[in-house]
Amino acid sequence: MKKLFCVFLFLTMIFCSAYRKPYQYVINAEKDAFYHNNNGLNYLREKIYIAALEEFKIAISLSPNTQSTAIFKTNMGKTYMDMGYPALAQQPLEEALKAYGLNLQYYLNLAECYEKLGIIPQKISELEKSSSVYDRITLGILYIKTGKITRGIIALDDFCYNEPDLLITPAIKQYIKDFQK
Repeated sequence: MKKLFCVFLFLTMIFCSAYRKPYQYVINAEKDAFYHNNNGLNYLREKIYIAALEEFKIAISLSPNTQSTAIFKTNMGKTYMDMGYPALAQQPLEEALKAYGLNLQYYLNLAECYEKLGIIPQKISELEKSSSVYDRITLGILYIKTGKITRGIIALDDFCYNEPDLLITPAIKQYIKDFQK
């Protein structure tokens, strides 16, 4: 009986112990970019700003020309704003809008940056001359920031009327509705 049990145990060990290939790490730039972005957000939450900036730079370099780049650049701009350097935040926030212009929060972040830099009047005069559809969003928000609330709401409402099918339009309508309360 013991011999039979030993043979059975031996055969079980042979058939159950299959050879496994060693793990090979596969580089996936997009997945790694989000990993570094999340690390940056963790550092930002802990107020370790330099490490957060480095993680966002790595994320941008791993995924340079995608829609997610706008997220990484926005996070970089927010980090600079939290550090008290709105001049350094301006470029990443503007680039985030160029990468993806259908997120209202990106416009609000940029308007806050312009406000801290004290360049809202200059930007308003530039944007009034612009023919870009998306510049009207920034213009409306900047009008509101300067106290020209009616003019800002009219500019944003005009955008919503002319561009009803854009993804950002419901967010702008909600922003107008929340602002009027």
